[in-house]
Amino acid sequence: MAQEKKHLNWELQEGSPNKWLVLASVMIGTFMAVLDATIVNVAFPKLMAVFGVSIDQIEWVATGYMLAFAVVLPASGWIADRFGYKKTYIFGIALFTLGSLLSSLSWSENILITFRVIQGMGGGFIMPVGMAIVTRAFPPNQRGVAIGFWGIAAAASVSLGPLFGGYLVDNYSWHAIFDINVPVGIFGIIAVAIIQQEYKSEVKAKFDLGGMITMVIGLGSLLLALSTGNSSWNTQGWHSNFIIANFLISGVSLTLFVVIELTSKHPLLNLRLLRFHNFWISTVMLFIFGVAFFGNAFLLPLYLQNSLGYTAYQAGLVFLPVGILQAIISPIAGQLTDRFNPKVPILLGSSILGVSMFLFTTLSLQTMHSQVMLPLYLRGIGIGLVFIPLSTVALFDIPKSQLAQASGLMNTIRQVGGSFGIAALGTLLTQRITYHAQVYGEQVNQHSPIFEQTFAHLKTFAMHAMGSNNIHAIGQAKSLLLGNLTGQAYVQGINDDFMIGAVLTFGMIIPLLFLRTSKKHLNR
Repeated sequence: MAQEKKHLNWELQEGSPNKWLVLASVMIGTFMAVLDATIVNVAFPKLMAVFGVSIDQIEWVATGYMLAFAVVLPASGWIADRFGYKKTYIFGIALFTLGSLLSSLSWSENILITFRVIQGMGGGFIMPVGMAIVTRAFPPNQRGVAIGFWGIAAAASVSLGPLFGGYLVDNYSWHAIFDINVPVGIFGIIAVAIIQQEYKSEVKAKFDLGGMITMVIGLGSLLLALSTGNSSWNTQGWHSNFIIANFLISGVSLTLFVVIELTSKHPLLNLRLLRFHNFWISTVMLFIFGVAFFGNAFLLPLYLQNSLGYTAYQAGLVFLPVGILQAIISPIAGQLTDRFNPKVPILLGSSILGVSMFLFTTLSLQTMHSQVMLPLYLRGIGIGLVFIPLSTVALFDIPKSQLAQASGLMNTIRQVGGSFGIAALGTLLTQRITYHAQVYGEQVNQHSPIFEQTFAHLKTFAMHAMGSNNIHAIGQAKSLLLGNLTGQAYVQGINDDFMIGAVLTFGMIIPLLFLRTSKKHLNR
């Protein structure tokens, strides 16, 4: 007994003897899971062309991944406690790797979405369980450094995902963005199997099956309704029986979910934590951020490739500075949080993020590269300023025994916000493109001198540049004119989405004002 107590005390002080190898093995899975959340964004134009689908259909490649990630994330802790952290982490990497392989073999957009859900489920195990393994492997005085390294893998993936994705799509094929995960996943499984030791919790809580079922049904039906309101097959639009039924199912399911979580002894998501003032306000801000940021994340690669003619690699390259600036600014934000009121960096970061979104509302078919990069620089700075202070304030009042539950709830809400944003803003984009195309079409007066002059120039261009005769040149001039109108409508629709993102981001300032961040409150 004394020997076991001595061993436990040594473990708490020294951590695992091969803790740095444990960290390295966890970083492999972390890098891979976060990378795949962003790597597909630059492949959307290619996937749309290959499968012959529109934005409102292909957006589910991202939405399905994020939703599955969010659903599995709160359940991963229970599964790890019951079956062991090492086994659960290996299972997560294996599931992610299998989903990657199957995604590469997809023959339709629906099959790809299904396999991306499998990928997302694997990622939902990898992230929280990996962080728990790192926390246990290191003693308290080294955990900050270890989690910092773990965070570097996540931050690097955000910048490198679009870059790697663009390179693979341009030089190989869209299949390669999934194929690359297979050897990395296999190596990660072998590394974990050799390096890590198994750990099981002695606490055996009952699994909240009712909470899981109602959350999956509620969120799934809600996102399905939001993303298909303007689909071509849904001829009745938002008033169709399918859309109304999904909203009703979602409302009933999410209501039951809240009731179950508030009354369950061992809830899937401990919603009772929302009684803490700073925590619930911070989760509202994170949800808004998820809607605005993740909801617009897929727009810029679409615009750069479809409107400005960037290659997938060139489109991915523009995102590289975002992660670098975020990594530089985050420690500075931590120091500002310690020395001043945490509202200062949060307010500054939210304002900068809002400005970056607003700058993207002026995109056109002639936008310069520098006009694209400036908002991205601001985005990296803004994200770096917001997250550390907001997380610090959110978790301050939470009891130590419930910190893991609070962190899981925050991450889940942010992921759900991202899924909600992609579904809602993707649908809005389709609607606004159609609207602007109709407006521009109505404004074209075929008998005006300006139209006749423009049409004559296009006809002359077709005859000289394309070697067309008079009859063919007329048809080509019409096609060029129609293509320009369609392109303008497409860009204006993207601008409208970014405007919504800017309004939502600036809207984060409102709940920020109600955070309690006085020195007396933070030091009590």
